[in-house]
Amino acid sequence: MNNFIRSDLYRYGGLKGYSGFLKAYFIPGFRFMYHFRNASIANKYGISWFFNRLLLLHFTFKYGFQIPIATQIGHGFYIGHFGTIIINPKTTIGNNCNITSGVTIGQTNRGILKGVPTIGDQVWIGSNATIVGGITIGNNVLIAPNSFVNMNVPSNCIVIGNPAKIIPKMNAVESYIEFILIDAL
Repeated sequence: MNNFIRSDLYRYGGLKGYSGFLKAYFIPGFRFMYHFRNASIANKYGISWFFNRLLLLHFTFKYGFQIPIATQIGHGFYIGHFGTIIINPKTTIGNNCNITSGVTIGQTNRGILKGVPTIGDQVWIGSNATIVGGITIGNNVLIAPNSFVNMNVPSNCIVIGNPAKIIPKMNAVESYIEFILIDAL
């Protein structure tokens, strides 16, 4: 297993090794990310690439995850629940991030915020949150459910509401992001 898959696996309750892999493979979020990671590192148009892309397409429709393999996602990505998740392919997501159902991370095509978001390390994104525009989300940020974020967010904050309100908090994701595999980074 490569480091990305090992760190993703560990995020699902501290699972390790092949026995942990067999348990986690039946969790929709891990199953999708396993094939996402394999498709993104395989030689384009090879057998492994084709097989993983086919399964990724199947799981996209089955679970509602629209995460293109061009998306840059760091180690330890955790999808909490299956349900619609839409992420722009130009988005960059850091290490040890959690995402839940109903999340949209998208692009703005005009104005001063034209572009796609860059999301830092250890960011927890709650259900039905929307993050749009050429913005930067710092490290250790909790984005509350149903929040609409279209502004830069500094590190160590909680973001809540529509329009978003930023509340500074040093341990914003404490108890929200668990099981981080440090040696994979």
